[in-house]
Amino acid sequence: MQQIYDIAIIGGGPGGIGAAVEAKVFGIQNILMIEKGDNHSQTIRKFYKDNKRVDKNYKGQEIVLEGTIDFRDGTKESTLNYFDSLLDKGEIDTAFNSEVESITKTGDEFQIVTSKAGYIAKYVIVAIGTMGKPNKPDYTLPISLKERINFNLDKCSQNEKILLVGGGNSAVEYALELSKTNNVTLNYRKESFSRLNDINLQMIQEYNGREKLRLRLGMDIVSIENENGLPKVHFTDGYDTVYDRVIYAIGGTTPIDFLKKCGISFNEENKAEFDENYETKTKGLYLAGDIAVKSGGSIAIALNHAYHIISHILKSHQKQG
Repeated sequence: MQQIYDIAIIGGGPGGIGAAVEAKVFGIQNILMIEKGDNHSQTIRKFYKDNKRVDKNYKGQEIVLEGTIDFRDGTKESTLNYFDSLLDKGEIDTAFNSEVESITKTGDEFQIVTSKAGYIAKYVIVAIGTMGKPNKPDYTLPISLKERINFNLDKCSQNEKILLVGGGNSAVEYALELSKTNNVTLNYRKESFSRLNDINLQMIQEYNGREKLRLRLGMDIVSIENENGLPKVHFTDGYDTVYDRVIYAIGGTTPIDFLKKCGISFNEENKAEFDENYETKTKGLYLAGDIAVKSGGSIAIALNHAYHIISHILKSHQKQG
């Protein structure tokens, strides 16, 4: 007979880890975490450079953690180590390299189909984040340049002329890191930065104009074309130039198609519908983390979502009992 999990968690980021840990603390034993990557915290592993600062809060928001997880500001490495320790203590079942294809509720149980297997659970928490689907610009990117136009640093080399597009902390940190071994231009469509933490703002102002890092602010990109195998970028001020590589760091979007396949409804603004307990219109199906906020998600917010969801599941379960 197939095992029936009390809770299945889709996504191994902060929201998913938080839900698993809080559930264990409250005495829930049969927990499954499903993650399409080969380990937890894929966004941090893939999009954060080594030693990148990892903040508990977003843009200076002071958020008090309400659950049992005592997460603090740190680095990429210390954050991953901390999450490792939480999962190791919890002895939580995991299914890595497993992409969820659908979630269907039949009676009081959820049928979860992945690329590798099927699972059954009484409750499901979807905490997949948004960075798995990076934002892309409105203009067309030539398919022939897919090796030269990137959304992370995986393909970067050295001694390249690089255009980095974006105005957030990740974009600035990418630019600072890449400028150590490359010539980097950071392009942001607004006249000034408004979303940076104090350290990044100070560093980008200090390094701007040095030999290997310069800013192009207050202008956007009109188009990109292939010129002899390299991206030629046309800006709104009429300037154009050829780069060895273009990297976009402009955030991510909610994977709407996937969520709809999971039975989650959306409003007229294409925002997922859920109540104050983060429960969707499908009873027993919850959303946590970045996909459950309008903007400005953070690790602290995701951890608090997890705590509230587990608390609500316990109350619901006790009522049913």
